[in-house]
Amino acid sequence: MANRGALEGEIERIFAKLTGTELEARLTAGRIAHARRRDLPEVLAHPQLTARDRFAEVATPAGPVRATLPPITVLGRAPRMDAVPALGEHTDAVLAEFGFDAETLRRQGEV
Repeated sequence: MANRGALEGEIERIFAKLTGTELEARLTAGRIAHARRRDLPEVLAHPQLTARDRFAEVATPAGPVRATLPPITVLGRAPRMDAVPALGEHTDAVLAEFGFDAETLRRQGEV
């Protein structure tokens, strides 16, 4: 711990000279667990996620989309993957939870 700052500085200096690909290769060669940040197309094309069947199709108002399953699942229980609601689909229910009367809100919208 006494030399932590110096060590972190040295690591940052070395990493700054490497591309992401070079860094991944070095970490892999050193058998150091690592992962890199991926954009959405990379996530959806990830071979390990595909091999582990970690995708589901979810309905949306614009049509079905591919979505990743929650990171934690329970064996024998399907994760909840509801359809994406349409814009405003749950507005009345949400406002009612906050104590707003739907009829009053409709009348105010007519003014």
